[in-house]
Amino acid sequence: MPKLTTCLWFDTDGEDAARLYTSVFPNSRITELVPYPEGTQRAGQTMVVAFELDGAPFVALNGGPQFTFDEAISIQIDCASQEEVDHYWDGLLAGGGQESMCGWLKDRYGMSWQVVPTRLKELLAGPDAACAQRVNAAMMHMRRLDIATLEAAAAA
Repeated sequence: MPKLTTCLWFDTDGEDAARLYTSVFPNSRITELVPYPEGTQRAGQTMVVAFELDGAPFVALNGGPQFTFDEAISIQIDCASQEEVDHYWDGLLAGGGQESMCGWLKDRYGMSWQVVPTRLKELLAGPDAACAQRVNAAMMHMRRLDIATLEAAAAA
């Protein structure tokens, strides 16, 4: 199977975004910076940033203002603990991000992220439909997902 790489289109902030993302995710790094070639309108500025988030390959392309992010595309982060949820939530909101509902946020570059505890998936997928409904109802009132509150809803 060919290698898949996610490409994120930015106007001019691709390198800054890659630096934020690699600072938030463990085992992450910028692997390559490619400048615009001489003779182009953006000569010398960063055109492409290749980076890895915990080993997953990404590219940030500073392609101009023609395209912007929207909620139709997001990156989901599966978190094993509340500590992980809090780490990614706070890190990605840093510097001007925006909270949304049900574990969604936009970072300061407009990229949408879902910060989701794996416990939520377990509670929603369990055999007890009433439990799943209670957990879902509790989640719908949250911005940052709180595992203890989801478990309390499951136990009610």
